[in-house]
Amino acid sequence: MAELCRTDSSLTALDEEMLWEMMEDHRCRIVRSICPSRLTPYLRQAKVLDQLDEEEVLHSPRFTNTAMRVGHLLDLLKTRGKNGAIAFLESLKFHNPDVYTLVTGLQPSVDFTNFSGLMETSKLTECLAGAIGSLQEELSQEKGQKEALLRQCQQLQEYLGQAEARAEALRQLEADHGRMKREVSAHFHEVLKLKDEMLSLSLHYSNALQEKDLAATRCRGLQEELYLMKQELQREKMSSSCEREFRERSLKMTNDLEPGDEELSRLKEENERLRSLTFSLAEKDILEQNLDEALESRQELVNRIHSLREQAMAAERQRKQYWEEKEQTLLQFQKTKVDCEIYKEKMNVLQSQVVELQKERDQAYSARDGSQLEMSQNLAEKDALRRKVFELTDQVCELRQQVQRLQAQAESLPGPKQEPGAREPCPKRKQQLVRMFALCPWDDSDGSSSESQLWSDLSARSSRELVDSFHSSSPVPPSQQSLYKRAAEDFWEDPSSFSGCPETLEVDQGGSLGAKKGDADLDYEIVDREDLPESENSLQLSSGGLHLSASVPVRRRPARKILGQVTVLAFQGDALLEQISVIGGNLTGIYIHRVTPGSAADEMALCPGTQIMMVDYEATEPLSKAVLEGMTLDRAVRLLQRVNGFCCLSVKVNMEGYKKLVQDLKAKVATSGDSFYIRVNLALERRAEGELQVHCNDILHVTDTLFQGGSCWHAHRVGPYSTKGTEQGTIPNYAQAQQLLIALIQDMAHRSTMARKQPSGGAQKLVRIVSMDRTKASPLWSSFDGGQSDPSQVEDPSTVCFWAESYFTLVPYTLVHSHRPSRPRPVLFVPRVVGKILMEKLCLLQGYKKCPAAYLSQEEYDASSQRGDIIQEREASGGRYCVTCSTVESLMGKNTHALLDIQLDSVRVLHKMEIFPIIIHISINEKVAKKFKKALQRLGTTEDQLLEAARQEEGELDKVPCLYSSLAPDSWSDLHALLGCVRLAIADEQKKVVWTE
Repeated sequence: MAELCRTDSSLTALDEEMLWEMMEDHRCRIVRSICPSRLTPYLRQAKVLDQLDEEEVLHSPRFTNTAMRVGHLLDLLKTRGKNGAIAFLESLKFHNPDVYTLVTGLQPSVDFTNFSGLMETSKLTECLAGAIGSLQEELSQEKGQKEALLRQCQQLQEYLGQAEARAEALRQLEADHGRMKREVSAHFHEVLKLKDEMLSLSLHYSNALQEKDLAATRCRGLQEELYLMKQELQREKMSSSCEREFRERSLKMTNDLEPGDEELSRLKEENERLRSLTFSLAEKDILEQNLDEALESRQELVNRIHSLREQAMAAERQRKQYWEEKEQTLLQFQKTKVDCEIYKEKMNVLQSQVVELQKERDQAYSARDGSQLEMSQNLAEKDALRRKVFELTDQVCELRQQVQRLQAQAESLPGPKQEPGAREPCPKRKQQLVRMFALCPWDDSDGSSSESQLWSDLSARSSRELVDSFHSSSPVPPSQQSLYKRAAEDFWEDPSSFSGCPETLEVDQGGSLGAKKGDADLDYEIVDREDLPESENSLQLSSGGLHLSASVPVRRRPARKILGQVTVLAFQGDALLEQISVIGGNLTGIYIHRVTPGSAADEMALCPGTQIMMVDYEATEPLSKAVLEGMTLDRAVRLLQRVNGFCCLSVKVNMEGYKKLVQDLKAKVATSGDSFYIRVNLALERRAEGELQVHCNDILHVTDTLFQGGSCWHAHRVGPYSTKGTEQGTIPNYAQAQQLLIALIQDMAHRSTMARKQPSGGAQKLVRIVSMDRTKASPLWSSFDGGQSDPSQVEDPSTVCFWAESYFTLVPYTLVHSHRPSRPRPVLFVPRVVGKILMEKLCLLQGYKKCPAAYLSQEEYDASSQRGDIIQEREASGGRYCVTCSTVESLMGKNTHALLDIQLDSVRVLHKMEIFPIIIHISINEKVAKKFKKALQRLGTTEDQLLEAARQEEGELDKVPCLYSSLAPDSWSDLHALLGCVRLAIADEQKKVVWTE
């Protein structure tokens, strides 16, 4: 603003544009500071407003707050020309002299000779008397409100006492609960000891039974030996009796032969007579032949007798062997029977123990749920009471300052001037408490700071309080992180942890506008600007944000860092990456690796091993906040490069993760902390050594996004049957891949005429064009755009594509996740007409069955829709035909491939239900269409319709969020060969890893 002369007459000498330009330069301060109801009486007397204008400004429902009413008042006065501007400035002399000084650069003086002459002196006196009367009425109303607020504060203090009593009762209950838990634990240990003793006794009993069985077996063996000995004894007796009889017969025969000499002589004579007989030659030959035959027959009989004896001996040995095996089998059967009974008893005992443990677990769960619910209710009540206390404290501060300001104005009315250090009203919101370098406590001897500088910009808030508040009023039990944050806040809010809190807030020299004695609940201190470091002293955010004047009210809290908990540090982060260096990635987190000595980060006690959770690099911009947890190293470095000024870092100490990452980097197990899988949507040729040649639809495992200084990514090609990488190399980063994709699309546009001549399915796919809608929360390309996204929409780091940092809608890489389904996957054919032909053939084979579309009435349809069970539907009379998830899962449960006749857009619905279908694409051209001529006639479809449907559905294949198998036209000759190829493709796809976007 141009420098003005120090007389009021200079205002009337200025032209209209200059006057309104002066007020427009300070419009923000004007609409925040003045009250329109105090200015309208004077403006009406000056005849720049009428009654309708006053009612519109003060009572119009269009204006919901004071700032909007003041803004409309300024717009109305601007239409009145120069008179409106001069009358408005003169009204500011009475009611807002500080604003008048700010706008005009003149000191306010109530000199009736220097008025612009817009109103008479008598009317001016009447206006001033009316204004004083209205101020007295407002003062009386403020006193009444003050008394009401004091009563309400007393009630709140009573409520607080009751809450403390309830908290004490809860602590007693917690102590009782802990004692009961200890008793239950002791009893549980005793029960475990008894169970162990019972188990040992059962083991002893089983050992005794085994010994008894062994004794019985030994006894049985001895009985068998005794039986064998008896049999052997009987055989010996029989043999001895036979020998005795033989000896008796031989003795008898010898006795009989001794007296037979005559008979012996007779036999000798007969023998001699027979010798004397002569036989003819023929008779001798016959007798010799008969003798030989007799000898041969005798020899055969002897051999047969020997063989029969051997067979008898072998049969006897086999019988003995079988008998022994039988005895052993019986013995094993008895042992197994005993073991089975023992195991049955053990299982019964274990089942009873499991039932008891389940009962105890259910009781513990119910007790835990009740405790968590009670704790959540107590925390919600505590948060509500704390918020009420804060609001009431702010209101008391505001009312006190307004009352004191009114008293000062009332005292200054008879005099010609007002105190230059008049205090502006305290805003309704307290200042965001920002932890600086080292704020020295307030020195009571320093009372020279002005009142306007003391309360300047008390309403500035950090965006972190607006977005990342962890207070919860929900009855759902809080998470572990929320409980940690609540414990940290209770530590900071505990009055016992404060040291040296001021009892009074005396600001001005005379003490007339200072706080009253006993206001110790306002935990603010006055910190002189000279006590701050040079960087903090010069910090000013021009857009109405943080402004450090000569003395600033701040909250005094002891600085303390708790390991494992998130701490917010605010400091001057000029060229932040020159102060610190970072390592890590989306898998491990972002860690500080080195800190420059003597930098602001070093003074804030940042050290290696500190994990950065969140960064807010402008305190006045609520949209410049980003979460680094789950972010890649490349994107984190690009984000931290933007930090060049005041910033807030949310950090926590995680030395275990940092040491593991450093060890992996030193051992060359990993090159960074990044690890994620992508699907490539374009073909990349190998142009230099070390680069990876990539085809469209390849799956890559990216392990480093800042490889070779961030110009490329390091990745491994993933095989179809596992998630392990095979071939490794470098690929372009996301921005370079987008440029290559655009160049490839332009090249394809130049060759469009040649591409039309190629048959469908004959050429290799070079690019997969994917376009995204920025209005949808899609993980494909959403990025951190320098604070232009909506911070209220919290994005899941596992679903956000953490490398895309541009505004292109073409996506060269797509983030994918792996799945390994154990059950048979359903099958979907493209085009659907060919799928209908193949499904008729596959249904005749084992392991394949068509999934039917069930008819559902309106009630059944509503119930299924509510459960989210419907995959695809088509309307019918009185109801709908729907393919449901339960039908598909029932077929999968029978170890059968469900054959689906659905559209490609239903694949995403199946993925949401954790069902991953196999997509078989059969490439169709004119030659192939002729092979389906007969089958198409049965379906009532022509070849042209098949070709048109194939072209449409092939275009939709790029939108499918998973990989698919394609059968080339030259891989089969007839329908039977196609059926075999389809079965092989289904079996091969069932073995592969499923990658979904």
